[in-house]
Amino acid sequence: MPELPEVALYKKYADATALHQKISDLSFPGVGTLQAPKTDFEKALKGKEFTETKRLGKYLFLKTTGKSCLVFHFGMTGKLEYYKNQETPKYTRMLISFENGYQLAFVCRRKLGKVFLAEGIEEFQKEHSLGEDALELKEDEFLSLLDGKKGIIKGALTDQHLLAGIGNVYSDEMLYQCGIHPKSKTEQLTEADKKQLFSKMRKVLEMAIEKEGERAEFPSDYLISHRKESEDCPKCSGKIQKIKVSGRSTYFCPSCQKEQK
Repeated sequence: MPELPEVALYKKYADATALHQKISDLSFPGVGTLQAPKTDFEKALKGKEFTETKRLGKYLFLKTTGKSCLVFHFGMTGKLEYYKNQETPKYTRMLISFENGYQLAFVCRRKLGKVFLAEGIEEFQKEHSLGEDALELKEDEFLSLLDGKKGIIKGALTDQHLLAGIGNVYSDEMLYQCGIHPKSKTEQLTEADKKQLFSKMRKVLEMAIEKEGERAEFPSDYLISHRKESEDCPKCSGKIQKIKVSGRSTYFCPSCQKEQK
């Protein structure tokens, strides 16, 4: 599933392709993706231009010369494709045509992506009860979020209402880099644990953006390229295990990440 780093790359892609071009037409080859009637999208976007993009967690906002923002949530398999003079990509759910002949397709094979219209980022964030963006948080803000928080730490990291942008893969990586078991109770973590987790959170997310999500390019001591049960741990002689945590498939090293009793 696209997490914060992947959406940061989609933002960069949209910035380089789809801005400052007049929208001439829209079509909706897929169903179930739109979170408003088709006519609302047509009224809000046709004849307008995208002026800039913003990201909040896993959401990408495209501001327009009108009063609305177009908002993408990429689900499990969503992506953007900008092209000219070729067939519409398979699994396209929304297609935006520009006067210069190019098109921007929102492609989503598993139909779990969503497309919204919003008045603005703050309004959307409030309406959907989204937390602050994980990369925008300062250390004291992160510590404050976890202060008094109960429950499993992996559940806290992936709670989009608490902080936005972290999903299954990168939460596993952050905990692995800290040596924290994914089932650890948040309230049992020390101040030092939480500070280290903040530091590793930033490092992992920034690394993923820098490497453009290419797992083979990650450092050799990262879990991300060893996310397979019984795979050798890249840091010790242990074996990677797979368990369910907060309903999610979770990978960790039981030797490096001791479970609290």
